[in-house]
Amino acid sequence: MSIFDLRQLPAGYVELHDARRQRRWTVQLEPFEIGASSVTTAQYAQVMGNSQTGSPTPLVDISWLDAIRFCNAASMHEALSPAYIFEAGEVAWRTNASGYRLPTEAEWEYACRAGTVGPHYGPLDAIAWTAHDGLEHPQEVGQKLPNAFGLHDTLGNVWEWCWNLLDPARYDDYRVFRGGGFADKSWSVRASTRRGGAPGMSHPDLGLRLARGAFAEALAAQGWSAGADAERGKITGMLPSGWTPRRNQLRPMQGNVNAQR
Repeated sequence: MSIFDLRQLPAGYVELHDARRQRRWTVQLEPFEIGASSVTTAQYAQVMGNSQTGSPTPLVDISWLDAIRFCNAASMHEALSPAYIFEAGEVAWRTNASGYRLPTEAEWEYACRAGTVGPHYGPLDAIAWTAHDGLEHPQEVGQKLPNAFGLHDTLGNVWEWCWNLLDPARYDDYRVFRGGGFADKSWSVRASTRRGGAPGMSHPDLGLRLARGAFAEALAAQGWSAGADAERGKITGMLPSGWTPRRNQLRPMQGNVNAQR
Protein backbone atom coordinates (compact mmCIF):
# COMPACT_ATOMS: atom_id res chain seq x y z
CA MET A 1 0.00 0.00 0.00
CA SER A 2 1.34 3.43 -0.95
CA ILE A 3 2.34 5.91 1.73
CA PHE A 4 1.28 8.71 -0.62
CA ASP A 5 -2.30 9.92 -1.08
CA LEU A 6 -2.70 10.71 -4.77
CA ARG A 7 -5.90 11.87 -6.46
CA GLN A 8 -6.87 10.78 -9.95
CA LEU A 9 -7.65 13.86 -12.05
CA PRO A 10 -9.72 13.66 -15.23
CA ALA A 11 -8.62 14.78 -18.66
CA GLY A 12 -9.09 18.49 -19.23
CA TYR A 13 -7.43 21.66 -20.40
CA VAL A 14 -5.71 24.70 -18.92
CA GLU A 15 -4.69 28.04 -20.42
CA LEU A 16 -1.05 29.06 -19.92
CA HIS A 17 0.72 32.35 -20.56
CA ASP A 18 4.33 33.14 -21.50
CA ALA A 19 4.78 36.78 -20.43
CA ARG A 20 8.11 37.30 -22.24
CA ARG A 21 6.77 36.10 -25.57
CA GLN A 22 3.33 37.66 -24.95
CA ARG A 23 1.75 34.35 -25.87
CA ARG A 24 -1.23 32.45 -24.50
CA TRP A 25 -2.05 28.87 -25.37
CA THR A 26 -4.27 26.03 -24.23
CA VAL A 27 -2.87 22.68 -23.07
CA GLN A 28 -5.02 19.57 -23.37
CA LEU A 29 -4.18 17.14 -20.58
CA GLU A 30 -4.62 13.40 -20.30
CA PRO A 31 -5.76 11.93 -16.96
CA PHE A 32 -3.03 11.82 -14.30
CA GLU A 33 -2.55 11.48 -10.56
CA ILE A 34 -1.23 14.12 -8.18
CA GLY A 35 -0.63 14.27 -4.45
CA ALA A 36 -3.42 15.48 -2.18
CA SER A 37 -0.74 17.49 -0.35
CA SER A 38 2.94 18.31 -0.48
CA VAL A 39 5.40 15.55 0.41
CA THR A 40 5.95 15.58 4.18
CA THR A 41 9.10 15.07 6.22
CA ALA A 42 7.58 11.82 7.54
CA GLN A 43 7.10 10.46 4.02
CA TYR A 44 10.61 11.50 3.05
CA ALA A 45 12.07 9.75 6.11
CA GLN A 46 10.15 6.55 5.37
CA VAL A 47 11.27 6.39 1.74
CA MET A 48 14.89 7.37 2.39
CA GLY A 49 15.29 5.14 5.44
CA ASN A 50 16.21 7.95 7.81
CA SER A 51 16.34 7.19 11.53
CA GLN A 52 14.14 10.22 12.24
CA THR A 53 10.43 9.59 11.81
CA GLY A 54 9.60 13.07 10.53
CA SER A 55 6.30 14.88 10.85
CA PRO A 56 3.23 15.86 8.78
CA THR A 57 4.84 19.20 7.87
CA PRO A 58 5.98 19.71 4.27
CA LEU A 59 9.46 18.67 3.27
CA VAL A 60 11.41 21.85 2.43
CA ASP A 61 14.98 22.92 1.69
CA ILE A 62 15.10 20.34 -1.09
CA SER A 63 16.64 21.22 -4.45
CA TRP A 64 15.09 20.32 -7.78
CA LEU A 65 17.78 17.72 -8.35
CA ASP A 66 17.16 16.15 -4.95
CA ALA A 67 13.42 16.23 -5.63
CA ILE A 68 14.08 14.27 -8.83
CA ARG A 69 16.16 11.75 -6.88
CA PHE A 70 13.42 11.46 -4.27
CA CYS A 71 10.83 10.73 -6.98
CA ASN A 72 12.98 7.83 -8.20
CA ALA A 73 13.55 6.59 -4.65
CA ALA A 74 9.80 6.70 -3.95
CA SER A 75 9.18 4.73 -7.15
CA MET A 76 11.68 2.03 -6.22
CA HIS A 77 10.26 1.93 -2.68
CA GLU A 78 6.95 0.84 -4.23
CA ALA A 79 8.40 -1.31 -7.05
CA LEU A 80 7.43 1.18 -9.75
CA SER A 81 9.46 2.06 -12.82
CA PRO A 82 11.53 5.23 -12.07
CA ALA A 83 10.52 8.22 -14.19
CA TYR A 84 13.95 9.83 -14.43
CA ILE A 85 17.39 8.89 -15.68
CA PHE A 86 20.63 10.83 -15.33
CA GLU A 87 22.71 11.09 -18.50
CA ALA A 88 25.96 13.05 -18.68
CA GLY A 89 24.87 15.36 -15.90
CA GLU A 90 21.42 15.94 -17.40
CA VAL A 91 18.04 14.62 -16.28
CA ALA A 92 15.75 12.90 -18.78
CA TRP A 93 12.07 12.12 -18.15
CA ARG A 94 10.95 8.65 -19.21
CA THR A 95 7.41 9.69 -20.06
CA ASN A 96 6.20 6.09 -20.36
CA ALA A 97 7.34 5.16 -16.83
CA SER A 98 4.85 4.26 -14.12
CA GLY A 99 6.77 5.84 -11.25
CA TYR A 100 6.50 9.04 -9.28
CA ARG A 101 7.59 12.33 -10.83
CA LEU A 102 7.21 16.07 -10.57
CA PRO A 103 4.10 17.50 -12.23
CA THR A 104 4.51 19.47 -15.40
CA GLU A 105 3.67 23.14 -15.06
CA ALA A 106 0.43 22.61 -16.98
CA GLU A 107 -0.54 19.72 -14.71
CA TRP A 108 0.25 21.77 -11.61
CA GLU A 109 -1.88 24.76 -12.67
CA TYR A 110 -4.75 22.54 -13.82
CA ALA A 111 -4.65 20.72 -10.47
CA CYS A 112 -4.44 23.96 -8.50
CA ARG A 113 -7.31 25.69 -10.30
CA ALA A 114 -9.65 22.67 -10.15
CA GLY A 115 -11.98 24.27 -12.68
CA THR A 116 -11.74 27.84 -11.38
CA VAL A 117 -10.47 30.78 -13.44
CA GLY A 118 -9.54 33.43 -10.84
CA PRO A 119 -6.29 33.90 -8.92
CA HIS A 120 -7.49 31.67 -6.04
CA TYR A 121 -9.83 28.70 -5.82
CA GLY A 122 -11.44 30.11 -2.66
CA PRO A 123 -11.03 32.84 0.00
CA LEU A 124 -7.29 33.00 0.56
CA ASP A 125 -7.46 32.99 4.36
CA ALA A 126 -9.50 29.77 4.22
CA ILE A 127 -7.31 27.87 1.74
CA ALA A 128 -3.73 29.08 2.21
CA TRP A 129 -1.07 29.88 4.81
CA THR A 130 0.48 33.23 3.83
CA ALA A 131 2.35 36.18 5.33
CA HIS A 132 -0.99 37.36 6.71
CA ASP A 133 -0.76 34.55 9.30
CA GLY A 134 2.60 35.79 10.64
CA LEU A 135 4.25 32.35 10.58
CA GLU A 136 7.94 31.45 10.78
CA HIS A 137 7.68 27.86 9.52
CA PRO A 138 5.50 25.74 7.24
CA GLN A 139 2.40 24.29 8.84
CA GLU A 140 1.15 20.69 8.86
CA VAL A 141 -0.39 19.72 5.53
CA GLY A 142 -4.15 19.52 5.12
CA GLN A 143 -5.18 22.11 7.70
CA LYS A 144 -6.79 24.50 5.21
CA LEU A 145 -9.78 23.85 2.95
CA PRO A 146 -9.07 21.77 -0.17
CA ASN A 147 -9.97 22.70 -3.72
CA ALA A 148 -12.64 20.92 -5.78
CA PHE A 149 -10.18 18.14 -6.65
CA GLY A 150 -9.57 17.46 -2.96
CA LEU A 151 -6.06 18.92 -3.02
CA HIS A 152 -4.74 20.83 -0.01
CA ASP A 153 -2.21 23.69 0.06
CA THR A 154 -1.66 24.08 -3.66
CA LEU A 155 -1.61 27.76 -2.72
CA GLY A 156 0.38 28.91 0.29
CA ASN A 157 2.41 27.03 2.91
CA VAL A 158 5.26 25.98 0.55
CA TRP A 159 6.20 26.48 -3.07
CA GLU A 160 6.38 23.28 -5.13
CA TRP A 161 8.91 22.27 -7.79
CA CYS A 162 7.65 21.43 -11.29
CA TRP A 163 9.41 19.59 -14.12
CA ASN A 164 9.53 22.51 -16.58
CA LEU A 165 12.28 24.97 -17.36
CA LEU A 166 11.43 28.55 -16.34
CA ASP A 167 12.73 30.34 -19.45
CA PRO A 168 15.77 28.65 -21.02
CA ALA A 169 16.67 31.66 -23.17
CA ARG A 170 17.10 33.88 -20.12
CA TYR A 171 17.67 31.58 -17.17
CA ASP A 172 19.19 28.54 -18.88
CA ASP A 173 18.63 25.55 -16.55
CA TYR A 174 16.37 27.24 -13.95
CA ARG A 175 13.30 25.14 -13.08
CA VAL A 176 9.80 26.34 -12.24
CA PHE A 177 8.22 26.30 -8.81
CA ARG A 178 4.62 27.26 -8.09
CA GLY A 179 2.06 28.01 -5.40
CA GLY A 180 3.42 30.55 -2.92
CA GLY A 181 4.72 30.06 0.60
CA PHE A 182 3.86 30.82 4.20
CA ALA A 183 5.90 34.04 4.14
CA ASP A 184 4.51 35.38 0.86
CA LYS A 185 1.99 38.19 0.56
CA SER A 186 -1.33 37.64 -1.17
CA TRP A 187 -0.25 39.20 -4.47
CA SER A 188 2.32 36.40 -4.83
CA VAL A 189 0.09 33.52 -3.75
CA ARG A 190 -1.86 33.07 -6.98
CA ALA A 191 -2.61 30.17 -9.30
CA SER A 192 -0.77 31.88 -12.17
CA THR A 193 2.36 33.09 -10.37
CA ARG A 194 5.61 31.52 -11.59
CA ARG A 195 9.00 31.54 -9.95
CA GLY A 196 12.12 29.55 -10.64
CA GLY A 197 15.56 28.70 -9.40
CA ALA A 198 18.72 26.81 -10.28
CA PRO A 199 18.29 23.02 -10.02
CA GLY A 200 20.75 22.85 -7.13
CA MET A 201 19.07 25.64 -5.16
CA SER A 202 17.02 24.98 -2.02
CA HIS A 203 14.95 27.23 0.22
CA PRO A 204 13.08 26.87 3.54
CA ASP A 205 9.67 27.41 1.90
CA LEU A 206 10.20 25.23 -1.18
CA GLY A 207 9.13 21.58 -1.40
CA LEU A 208 7.40 19.24 -3.84
CA ARG A 209 4.15 17.45 -4.67
CA LEU A 210 4.28 14.07 -6.41
CA ALA A 211 2.53 13.17 -9.64
CA ARG A 212 2.10 9.95 -11.62
CA GLY A 213 1.04 9.16 -15.16
CA ALA A 214 2.62 7.44 -18.14
CA PHE A 215 2.30 8.65 -21.73
CA ALA A 216 3.07 7.21 -25.15
CA GLU A 217 5.01 10.12 -26.68
CA ALA A 218 8.70 9.90 -25.73
CA LEU A 219 9.67 13.57 -25.97
CA ALA A 220 6.41 15.34 -25.16
CA ALA A 221 3.72 15.01 -22.49
CA GLN A 222 1.20 17.09 -20.59
CA GLY A 223 2.15 20.47 -22.03
CA TRP A 224 5.91 19.82 -22.06
CA SER A 225 8.08 18.88 -25.01
CA ALA A 226 11.82 18.69 -25.58
CA GLY A 227 11.36 20.46 -28.91
CA ALA A 228 9.56 23.40 -27.30
CA ASP A 229 12.33 23.69 -24.70
CA ALA A 230 14.92 23.88 -27.47
CA GLU A 231 12.92 26.53 -29.32
CA ARG A 232 12.37 28.59 -26.19
CA GLY A 233 16.11 28.43 -25.50
CA LYS A 234 16.91 30.55 -28.54
CA ILE A 235 17.69 34.16 -27.62
CA THR A 236 16.26 36.76 -29.99
CA GLY A 237 17.14 40.41 -29.57
CA MET A 238 18.84 42.12 -26.64
CA LEU A 239 18.62 40.75 -23.13
CA PRO A 240 16.19 42.88 -21.11
CA SER A 241 17.63 44.69 -18.10
CA GLY A 242 17.68 42.47 -15.04
CA TRP A 243 17.52 39.12 -16.85
CA THR A 244 20.11 36.53 -15.85
CA PRO A 245 22.62 35.61 -18.59
CA ARG A 246 22.86 32.02 -19.70
CA ARG A 247 25.11 29.42 -18.07
CA ASN A 248 28.01 29.96 -20.46
CA GLN A 249 28.11 33.65 -19.52
CA LEU A 250 28.73 35.35 -16.18
CA ARG A 251 25.70 34.71 -13.93
CA PRO A 252 25.48 37.47 -11.28
CA MET A 253 22.19 36.23 -9.83
CA GLN A 254 21.80 33.04 -7.83
CA GLY A 255 18.74 31.79 -6.00
CA ASN A 256 15.19 32.28 -7.21
CA VAL A 257 13.61 34.74 -9.58
CA ASN A 258 10.10 36.07 -10.08
CA ALA A 259 8.22 35.58 -13.31
CA GLN A 260 4.68 36.53 -12.31
CA ARG A 261 2.04 36.16 -14.96
